[in-house]
Amino acid sequence: MSESVPMDLIGVRIEYPTNQPIVLLRESHGKRFLAIWIGAMEATAIAYALEGVNTPRPFTHDLLRITTEVLGGQVTRVTVTELRDSVYYADLVLSRDGEEIHVSSRPSDAIALAARTGAPVFATPEVLDDAGIEIKDDHQEAEVEAFREFLEDLSPEDFRSG
Repeated sequence: MSESVPMDLIGVRIEYPTNQPIVLLRESHGKRFLAIWIGAMEATAIAYALEGVNTPRPFTHDLLRITTEVLGGQVTRVTVTELRDSVYYADLVLSRDGEEIHVSSRPSDAIALAARTGAPVFATPEVLDDAGIEIKDDHQEAEVEAFREFLEDLSPEDFRSG
């Protein structure tokens, strides 16, 4: 497998008309994006982490972060490793006492944890080749900028189901 590609966590959005949340990643030194469909709870968890929202009681991803720290570990990185049958897979890498621990994970959970810990997110070149969407011209760049502005106007309450 080739060296993984650094990704920037752009944010979450609701895909219309299905109202399905997605997490959007962008290649740090390129123009490709990954849009990964996720659950509403994970979308809320990622949005809360990105906006620095503190809840009265820890969410599951907060609990996992706290538990990892209490056990003397840290989240080292997250890599989106595979796309198989329209399902993404990720590798959550923890470290403790100089040892790396790899945990197979759903990308949404791993990214929610990375958003809480500041751990970097990567994707394999194979995933980017299979599912990456490239932005090629200035018009598309303007659309991406408009999307970023849309994300900035979102609040965690936008992801609560009614």
